[in-house]
Amino acid sequence: MTELSWQKSSFSSEASNCLELATAPDGTLHLRESDDPATTLALHPLSLRSLLTTARREIPRRF
Repeated sequence: MTELSWQKSSFSSEASNCLELATAPDGTLHLRESDDPATTLALHPLSLRSLLTTARREIPRRF
């Protein structure tokens, strides 16, 4: 398996509480929580777009 290069979200304020994203050579996007790096979610880019769109609609903003 290819080693992924993980990037931390710019919205993460603490090193131990962040979402990380990596792109595989085939274009699949991988998400993981920094507290549990062994567990990942692999998504096609359009599926990630749908997930984020739904989250924005359903989760009230705290700001």
